[in-house]
Amino acid sequence: MGNIVAIVGRPNVGKSTLFNRLTESRQAIVDETSGVTRDRQYGHSDWNGKHFSIIDTGGYVVGGDDSFEIEIRKQVELAIEEADAILFLVDVREGLTPMDEDVANLLRRSPKRVMLVANKVDNPKEMEGLAEFYALGLGDPYPIAGISGSGTGDLLDALVEPFEEGSEDETDGLPRIAVVGRPNVGKSSFINMITGQERNIVTPIAGTTRDSIYTRYNLFGFDFNFVDTAGLRRKSKVEEDLEFYSVLRSVRAIENSDVCILMLDASQGLEQQDLNIFSLIQRNHKGVVIVVNKWDLVEKDNHTHKQYEDLIHSRIAPFEDVPIVFTSVINKQRIHKVLETARAVYEARARRISTSELNERLLPIVKEQNPPPAVKGKWIKIKYITQLPTAYPQFVFFCNLPQYIRDPYRRFVENRLREMWDFHGVPITIYFRAK
Repeated sequence: MGNIVAIVGRPNVGKSTLFNRLTESRQAIVDETSGVTRDRQYGHSDWNGKHFSIIDTGGYVVGGDDSFEIEIRKQVELAIEEADAILFLVDVREGLTPMDEDVANLLRRSPKRVMLVANKVDNPKEMEGLAEFYALGLGDPYPIAGISGSGTGDLLDALVEPFEEGSEDETDGLPRIAVVGRPNVGKSSFINMITGQERNIVTPIAGTTRDSIYTRYNLFGFDFNFVDTAGLRRKSKVEEDLEFYSVLRSVRAIENSDVCILMLDASQGLEQQDLNIFSLIQRNHKGVVIVVNKWDLVEKDNHTHKQYEDLIHSRIAPFEDVPIVFTSVINKQRIHKVLETARAVYEARARRISTSELNERLLPIVKEQNPPPAVKGKWIKIKYITQLPTAYPQFVFFCNLPQYIRDPYRRFVENRLREMWDFHGVPITIYFRAK
């Protein structure tokens, strides 16, 4: 894991069209989670067995035309800093523009691999327009048509060639925990509070993927690796308030972790940006603990705690089975409770239930007590359940008419699994298959 590809370019060159094609065409993104806020700017793709993540910078540009150039410059700088490869998109029909030249100037100075992609080449005549883009000094342009997909195969072949096969980072088998969230919610203070107590126990372990650093924590009965996130790395030259910044920085940390601690600022509540990061965690099937920091700054009565929890659960539905811990890092309140909860979630994510136990305990419920409702006069019979041997909990229910299973029944089954085997804080995937 760990290859991140950023798509950059000025507005209206077709970045989002290319993004949608790369993430949803062919054998790419399989996203069965319902209710996920599909933040259009982030997705997974897979080509020739090599996996990578794609960031569409276009989705993050805000402001009028005058501020576009500043925003694009920021994002190109960030992409250069954080991505492994950059697809620089230009529009053959409009030809070379001064803004393209500005972006190219930034990219030429970058040590990262940059591929020049000429979009909207829909017919042989438009191939002639490629010549002027050689002036950018970024090598041969790859001609594509984002809408029809023409040329994207050759582009992907070249893109993934240096990527390693999709293997997980190998560390020493310890739980890998990432602290993620928007800037300034207290991530750095939290990590410093924990790791700073006794510096000698902290040993940075370089992960197999470049840029993925783990910090060992072994104290008070805990032993795990912190995945290096924004708080542990040099501060970016780019202003931290950029939405794009939090997502791009979070992507690598989330992908290289087992459990994510999603930190919120109690005084600001749960914002869209937090939901975007939550959905990244969920889509990557990682365990999650929500930590509401700066709780000392909130005026409270007897109900505040419960109301806050209910509000969070309503915003993250339908995946509501998530532990929430209220902390004040500055006052050292409930710091260890966060670590204990993260460890419990890690253990739940790794839980394996034998086929015999599943069929003994759960099958009578879904077969006799609460079978799926009949559809078009046809009765659905579930015959057998098994857990797949994967890094996170996935279950297959074999039945006679899987196509008739509806979402409410899926959720009912998921809730039974959660209650019976305590999958608190862990995304679960359920498949219904014909036997």
